[in-house]
Amino acid sequence: MWLLALKAMAGDRGKLLTSLLGVTFSVVLINLQGGLFLGFIRKASLLVDYGQADVWVGHQHMSNVDMGTFIPERWIHRLRGLEGVERAEPYVVMFGQATMPDGRFENVVVVGCEPGSLMGNAWSMARGDPRAIRDPDGVLVDVCDLSRLGNVRLGEVREINGHRAKVVGLTDGIVGFTTNPYVFTTIERARGKYAAGVPPKHCSYFLIKAKPGTDLSALCSRIRERVPELDAYDRRTYSWMCMYYWLTRTGIGISFGLAAVLGLLVGLAVVAQTLYAAVTERLKEFGTLKAMGGDDRCIGRFLATQALGTAALGAIIGLAVSLLLGRAISSPRAPVEFTWWVAAGSVVLTVLVCLLAAWLPYWRIRRIDPASVLRN
Repeated sequence: MWLLALKAMAGDRGKLLTSLLGVTFSVVLINLQGGLFLGFIRKASLLVDYGQADVWVGHQHMSNVDMGTFIPERWIHRLRGLEGVERAEPYVVMFGQATMPDGRFENVVVVGCEPGSLMGNAWSMARGDPRAIRDPDGVLVDVCDLSRLGNVRLGEVREINGHRAKVVGLTDGIVGFTTNPYVFTTIERARGKYAAGVPPKHCSYFLIKAKPGTDLSALCSRIRERVPELDAYDRRTYSWMCMYYWLTRTGIGISFGLAAVLGLLVGLAVVAQTLYAAVTERLKEFGTLKAMGGDDRCIGRFLATQALGTAALGAIIGLAVSLLLGRAISSPRAPVEFTWWVAAGSVVLTVLVCLLAAWLPYWRIRRIDPASVLRN
């Protein structure tokens, strides 16, 4: 029966192509929208994901890495003696303002780390060495932000908060969620020159490198007990907190989700209508099949085979097109991140709708009287 169903499906090429188009469109839209959403929202936690710190410590109610609150650096001495702490260092993430040669201004996010270990420094370089921030007035900026910084080149000088800043390296694809360019430098230079309003001997975070085998949850609890004014989260938890902050404070989740759902409904509506029409137009053939001895279960297998065949072929084409389009349009500012669970979800949704669309006429077919076919 399954072979007969596939032959019948392939026999009407017009309806088959229409169904495949709808399935492909739905799968492509779900994967591209999902990939854009994941790539975009994960930019909110870049510093956390790639900062090398196992535990992030900040002021109470910390929720977003780009918007920290100042904490006294002297508190770090109370953390360095805790069990499981291998290294603890201050870290600055704060806004500044860069001045262009033509007088324009550009807000930037100044990131300052300890020059000794460079924990929290840039991790991907297009040109130059990340250790070059140790040079006098040295800063790193991203290649994607060169035009926003007055088409600055390697070795050129800009002014940040009224202080000289020399571009000694170019990072590769380190573009944050806030769209403000990241500027990496040393912590003393960040809070003493480039970041706005940082009090002396204060910082935004403490970065903790844990000893191998340390229970990070227990370490976070010990940090909170030692310094009640601080909050502490392991890297993975704080990364999710940063993404959740922007997901709930902005309309990104609703906008991406609504676009994906609407596109999914449009594509699957085409599939459902086409499959339904293909079945209803063959009611006489199904009546003949029943007159020849085919029972309702046999008819159900016939319809399910056609639905699964259309869904499988359309899903394969859709996933291939999604991968090609994703690679073509992905960029550091709008990355497209494909995951297996988004791809699997798109296929499962498509299969369910195709089965539903093919199953709806089943109840009409069940009411066909085989004798009426013989009389005709």
